[in-house]
Amino acid sequence: MRPLRVVAGLLLGYVGAGCTARATSGVEPAPTREAALPRLVSTEELARWQRQGPLSVVDVRADLFTYLKDHLPGAVYLNIETLRASGGGIPAQLLSPGAYAELFGRLGLRIDQPVVIYSAGETRNIDATFLAWLLAAFGHPKVYVLNGGYFKWQLEQRAVVPQYPRVAATRFPPGPFHPEQASMDDVRRSITTGDAILVDARPADQYAGKAGAQMRRGHIPGAINHYWQNDLTQEGFGHVWKSPSELRAEYAAQGITPDKNIIVYCNSTTEASHVHFTLRYLLGYPRVRIYVGSWTEWAERAELPIEVGKRGSGEAGK
Repeated sequence: MRPLRVVAGLLLGYVGAGCTARATSGVEPAPTREAALPRLVSTEELARWQRQGPLSVVDVRADLFTYLKDHLPGAVYLNIETLRASGGGIPAQLLSPGAYAELFGRLGLRIDQPVVIYSAGETRNIDATFLAWLLAAFGHPKVYVLNGGYFKWQLEQRAVVPQYPRVAATRFPPGPFHPEQASMDDVRRSITTGDAILVDARPADQYAGKAGAQMRRGHIPGAINHYWQNDLTQEGFGHVWKSPSELRAEYAAQGITPDKNIIVYCNSTTEASHVHFTLRYLLGYPRVRIYVGSWTEWAERAELPIEVGKRGSGEAGK
């Protein structure tokens, strides 16, 4: 088995199979350390890492019983809703840095050891990117999301086990904690001044106001709809991220370019974290934040404006 310093070097130097190349935008990067930006890891690369040295693997599939049936060797289970709670009466808000640190310590996560996160790999990719976003907020330098998730791993007939790992608790540092987030006031200001563009990561029917669980349907005025699943493509029977060149072209076609200040929202942060992961971590956009309150907060505030319909369709209205 190779020593940890060798493994860490391999991880930091890894560029995942055409999916983690950075865009060259000509824009100065944000102050966040490049080493702290999460990346993708392929199933092939993860299988090799597991043979080479210690790392943490976190299973964030939505159903606990899928984990109990089987999971990747060494993976600990985390239900994503453990990472959110009501705040000021608003559902699905962030916890305190101390609460996250205690939870990550129980999972055995270390700031100096690689963390690989996987979800089912299709509809719940958003859970893996949400946890990656939180770990990046602590400045964790070695965070990876498994491209294709559990489904791709299983289809390739790689090892899965029912046994739970024997993980010792650690002391995860409680700060500094700086998530790349935007407030409701930031969003309201962007509508007035145009100092940021808004990107709605929800499905088109929710954006248009034809579906949704909240008391008001529609979208924040001026927002561009980019459904998070559009960043994926089918590979075999599973789904992986599209190539950086394809992603860059599709976002640019919507006017979502790296020279802009970007605020992403969805219903409650998780879908937005997927678009944030693509723009900020895979394409290297320097200024991308998530509106944590998202549509769950905005729709409940009757005094805040909304639009329905598709932009440019003639259907939009307050």
